[in-house]
Amino acid sequence: MKSIEVLDLIQIGSTGRNSGKTTLAKKLIAENHQRFSIYGLKIITISGRRGQCQRGEVGCGICTSIEEGYELIEETNRIGTKDTMQLLKAGCKKVYLLKVFHDHLLEGFLTFLQVVPRDTVIVCESNSLREVVKPGIFVMMANQKSIKKTAANVIQYADLILNTPELPETIRLIKDQEGVHFSKNSVEDRREKVWVH
Repeated sequence: MKSIEVLDLIQIGSTGRNSGKTTLAKKLIAENHQRFSIYGLKIITISGRRGQCQRGEVGCGICTSIEEGYELIEETNRIGTKDTMQLLKAGCKKVYLLKVFHDHLLEGFLTFLQVVPRDTVIVCESNSLREVVKPGIFVMMANQKSIKKTAANVIQYADLILNTPELPETIRLIKDQEGVHFSKNSVEDRREKVWVH
């Protein structure tokens, strides 16, 4: 599968549901939205049978609302509990939801990039995106007893693996001409894998 590099992208993945992805994303946004412009993106990758819930459940309709390709939706509501609403409330200039079939992941993401102004940091919740995009930073929330397949496929690429949605005080988010990366007092290599318990 073709891949691209997006150095102003902070991607947050997780080994399971309710792991703290959105909590971490909100903290990163709230702490940095006055330093630089931030757009948010939540990706729901559909990989199962078309028209059927990925979790085998009935209810939300996200996976069953599209039949092919992808759908990019801008979140405009700051009041509510949906992840996209929380990212907007935390300080993003704009937030989008990308519902996408796995085989259209790069195409859908490239469409999203067309609405993002130059020099804007992107905070994205997704595991699967790492298969087609190399971000400036890839953080994996790994606090679940089991690991879902989408996380198992990409966890080896994580720059930072966290058990809680807290960044250590010694790590600071930096944005420069080379994109986004974490600064650590004692570590020169920004790609060094760090486990934080």
